[in-house]
Amino acid sequence: MPHVRNVLYIMCDQLRRDYLSCYGHPHLHTPNIDRLAAAGVRFSRAYTQGTICGPSRMSAYTGRYVSSHQVAWNAVPLPLEELTLGDYLRPHGIRTALVGKTHATPNLDALQRLAIDPDSPQAEPLNEVGFEPWMRHDGIYPDSPLFADKRESAPYTHYLRGLGYSGQNPWHDWANAAEGSDGEILSGWKMRNAHRPARIPEQHSETVYTTDRALDFISEQGEQPWCLHLSYIKPHWPYIAPAPYHALYGHEQVLAPIRPQPGKASDHPVYNAFRQHEESRNFSRDEVRLNVVPTYMGLIKQVDDQLGRLFDALQSSGRWDDTLIVFTSDHGDFLGDHFLGEKEFLLEPAVGVPLIVRDPRAAADGTRGTVDERLVETIDALPTFLDALGLPGAEHRLEGRSLVPLLHGDQPDWRRYAVAEYDYAFQAPARERLGQPIDRCRMTMVRSERWKYLAYDGFRPQLFDLRNDPQELHDLGADPAFATVREEHLGYLLDWLRGLKRRTTISHEEIDLRGQRFRYGEPETEKVVQIGVW
Repeated sequence: MPHVRNVLYIMCDQLRRDYLSCYGHPHLHTPNIDRLAAAGVRFSRAYTQGTICGPSRMSAYTGRYVSSHQVAWNAVPLPLEELTLGDYLRPHGIRTALVGKTHATPNLDALQRLAIDPDSPQAEPLNEVGFEPWMRHDGIYPDSPLFADKRESAPYTHYLRGLGYSGQNPWHDWANAAEGSDGEILSGWKMRNAHRPARIPEQHSETVYTTDRALDFISEQGEQPWCLHLSYIKPHWPYIAPAPYHALYGHEQVLAPIRPQPGKASDHPVYNAFRQHEESRNFSRDEVRLNVVPTYMGLIKQVDDQLGRLFDALQSSGRWDDTLIVFTSDHGDFLGDHFLGEKEFLLEPAVGVPLIVRDPRAAADGTRGTVDERLVETIDALPTFLDALGLPGAEHRLEGRSLVPLLHGDQPDWRRYAVAEYDYAFQAPARERLGQPIDRCRMTMVRSERWKYLAYDGFRPQLFDLRNDPQELHDLGADPAFATVREEHLGYLLDWLRGLKRRTTISHEEIDLRGQRFRYGEPETEKVVQIGVW
């Protein structure tokens, strides 16, 4: 009888939910991810808790909302008292390793306060948010001296140099650059070069290198239990792909952008501020979309091909039968939808993520190949791992819910709404344009079965009827006819805020033990501490 002994937690970076064939893309065929969906459950309404890497990933690793773990943007350190995936699994003998990206930032101030050497073995799991960095690979670093240490500490930098790719920054000059007719380097940072092939052959590219290292780790573990976070840096920008993936898709396979009719776009001030960003203005031009989107699709296709290698290896080694597999993304990418670029707004192309879960146990046989429409969240992964592995939960800290009952065909009482957050305080141009102080730049999504409500500090809300307007083209946030709906969702938001787990240093079991021991207010009870007795 199969049981869950290992966890393979696969995460892509900046992968939209609707850019996989199992989620309905008509031209981008992803047979290996589809194969996983056919063997597990595909969640059609999964949401990230934050639409940029740092907040999203820290929610994934802690099982907690952004407001709870406090990593509001990239390069914000996680408080040392926050427990993560490795903290829960490692004490039970499960090696918890990373191959790829985490966007973790060391909390140097806290380490200094506790007199912990940031370069010591004691500090490493804190610096790496609980993972053993078997091969950390956070993505491309610019040429700026600010990133020199990160470039030099990246294993992929040395891998490329070992293959003869020269230069201070071979990652940029070879893996994320094309070549002009005179041999000049054409940077992948420039979207005008997205249609060109990268300067390295496919077998030396980031996605293949990352898959190779994952296969090495799984082989090295043999029969010992493990949890591997396989975290691909693609299809995140720079949008440049190695041959043949740069040319697999053409302009005719680029879907039309999701955009309101002329003059019908929402007049919401925060939305308009983000429309003025350079990436938004560029992605609003057809020539940019037509040059970038085929490459974005090619990068996804390459990930799918590499996952085919990985799944084949799991099946041939027997690991397919004892490994819980989760496939997801940290957030999406607007790609010009809603006249936006990047992902820093809480509309569906950015906040909706794929989530596919395969439980190898017989109890999950009845749901294989099904689609689950319940509202699920990134923070559900960690409680799911603990449940599947038979490990203790942590109700007093974890804000996500185990998906195992859903995988096993149960019908538990489920959440009525999903929540995501974004803090644009770090986006100085938008913040200054809107005249908002640093601590009044939050936006919060409350997505219920039918509606999406977006609350903003200092501005009116937005409201979308996802049943009748799934592309979010009609903002009902100022329409008097929907005042009751807005009030109801503001109530959900306040309910969510009240429910955040703030009492994280004592378990529910310990609280109940103490409560039973003292029994205040019951005079007939024999008390340990004689308070208020006559």
